[in-house]
Amino acid sequence: MSRRRRLVALAVPLMLLPAACALDGGDRPTQARPVAEEPPAEPDEPAPPGTAPTERFTVSKRTMDFARDGRALPTTIWHPKATEGEFPVVIFSHGLGGKPADYTDLLVKWAAAGFVVVAPAYPNTTAGSQQNPLDVLNQPADAAYVLTEVLKLNEKDGDRFAGRLRTDRVAAAGHSAGGITTIGEFTRGRDKRLDAGIVLAGSTLGVGTGFSGKETPMLFVHGELDQVVPYSSGKSAFDAVPWPKAMLTLPQGDHVGALSEGDSLTVVAGTTIEFLRWSLYGDTAAKTRIPSAAAKGDLAELDDQL
Repeated sequence: MSRRRRLVALAVPLMLLPAACALDGGDRPTQARPVAEEPPAEPDEPAPPGTAPTERFTVSKRTMDFARDGRALPTTIWHPKATEGEFPVVIFSHGLGGKPADYTDLLVKWAAAGFVVVAPAYPNTTAGSQQNPLDVLNQPADAAYVLTEVLKLNEKDGDRFAGRLRTDRVAAAGHSAGGITTIGEFTRGRDKRLDAGIVLAGSTLGVGTGFSGKETPMLFVHGELDQVVPYSSGKSAFDAVPWPKAMLTLPQGDHVGALSEGDSLTVVAGTTIEFLRWSLYGDTAAKTRIPSAAAKGDLAELDDQL
């Protein structure tokens, strides 16, 4: 099966997701737990002016097993294979019925550009699980927990990440149900450590529009032909963000194609990388390159309010 066909398997309707409850690893409805058990650090200042790496790093992959209150969170980490330097961290959330490996094409590009990409597999929405869409509301807390555990490795002697993580420069990103998870990390499950967000074909379904905390730049990416999460839902989420923001619209894009193949992937990868270079490294030159990355091939339109 091609990667595009595997990603199409993520296209599970999310309309069953209510705004007030979640499933806590089983069939019993519970209130969602939107925050991590450990209070996140106070917000830091925006990234000081800096320069992002221009080289393309060789990428290594690491797998780790985490668990939060019995919720298994096996995690894949793509990171630059480099002997020196500190790298910002991106916590990535997969779509319903998906798994981190489905997004390899995009996430490897992020890692090669100088980011540590941390991608947990969620217990009730990953491939092979019982597929409880309601459990999406528990995932912002899962993401915060995994992020905490990975950032701890920066201080662990002998670990490959010791002294290599920019623990003060962190972004959240996600696709589809993972996009809902990402928005939840800025609303009802606000993680104060986050400095930027990328929402790929996501919406505010279940997590609301109560964006809070410091101004955090956000980039939305959505195809106008998306029949799983309608474009209007993504646009409404974008419109609700009170901070600097941009929206990359793919007029011929569906729910998943731009993440898995061809020229559209090149546009999405290029635009998101320049956004991360600016928002996490403080690279002002990268900010000026966002429109040109978005315009490559005339496949997308950019609403730039950054």
